[in-house]
Amino acid sequence: MSDVERHGQDSPAPASGEEDYGRLGERRTRRMRIVAWVTIVALILIGGGSTVLSLLFG
Repeated sequence: MSDVERHGQDSPAPASGEEDYGRLGERRTRRMRIVAWVTIVALILIGGGSTVLSLLFG
């Protein structure tokens, strides 16, 4: 018994599924940009904070 018979599918996925993947790609790209910017800001803040502490307690 093949996988197609096992799952009861006679034809490939409909074309509307491609649109869903496009939307997921947009969401993924947006999420990656947000994570990147948060990381950059956090690194700047941590770097600046350590500079201030080293100047104070240096």
